[in-house]
Amino acid sequence: RLTPFKKLGATIRDHLTGILRHFDTGLSNGQVEAFNAQIQAAKARAKGYRTDANLIAISYLLCAKLRHLPRHPWLHAPHQT
Repeated sequence: RLTPFKKLGATIRDHLTGILRHFDTGLSNGQVEAFNAQIQAAKARAKGYRTDANLIAISYLLCAKLRHLPRHPWLHAPHQT
């Protein structure tokens, strides 16, 4: 017997319920991996945050896809009437 195939068989046997559940529900962890990639990119851009609370706040802002935020006051000129 080839060792890699023994390892493959053991891995499938250990994760069989999860593999079958995927086919029943159609769910995957792709969205979680995408969120993780966004958070890791934010960490790399900032070279670290002072506190964990700041990292958590940035993570919520990046991953929550908020649509009802107020306009940034310095980026948009006030309406002239």
